Amino acid sequence: MTGRTVAERVNRLRTDFDRSFAEPARTVGADSVELLAIGVGGRPYALRLSQASGVHPDRAVTALPTPVPALLGVAGFAGAVVPVYDLAALLGHPIPERPRWLVLTTGAPPLALAFHRLDHHLRVPVVDVVEGSIGDAGPGTYLQGLVRLPDGNRPIVDVPATRALVHQLAGHQPDPKETS
Repeated sequence: MTGRTVAERVNRLRTDFDRSFAEPARTVGADSVELLAIGVGGRPYALRLSQASGVHPDRAVTALPTPVPALLGVAGFAGAVVPVYDLAALLGHPIPERPRWLVLTTGAPPLALAFHRLDHHLRVPVVDVVEGSIGDAGPGTYLQGLVRLPDGNRPIVDVPATRALVHQLAGHQPDPKETS
């Protein structure tokens, strides 16, 4: 892709995303699920759109001295300073390069997850989503289900479980009402 093509795609994604907040709330039936298809450390994943409150490319992240390799630093969002964690590091992938995209998650306390590639928005039939924990991380795993797509399956990153992992890495136990 050329620089112009990438810029046009980013602008179109940004415009579509912003427009979705200006339109009246749509009711997505129980028969479909909305997801963001993303790339993390060279692998395909998905995030539930309902667990994201914003997607931001090339946001400045201020590094912090920390023993937690996944903590990239902090970024500003609407006057709030939010910790930014590298999703590739949290998922145990080698980190090939600094991630370019940030997703501001829903829930409290604020959390941003950094990833490498934003592929597209998906609305899939609920029957194409297989629920359940993926991997051997136990019942609190941060991959909850997968979505079946024509180009292959994508594990779904669960934001509340990822938030719990971040709190575990930071060495503090969150208040149960903070993890939603």
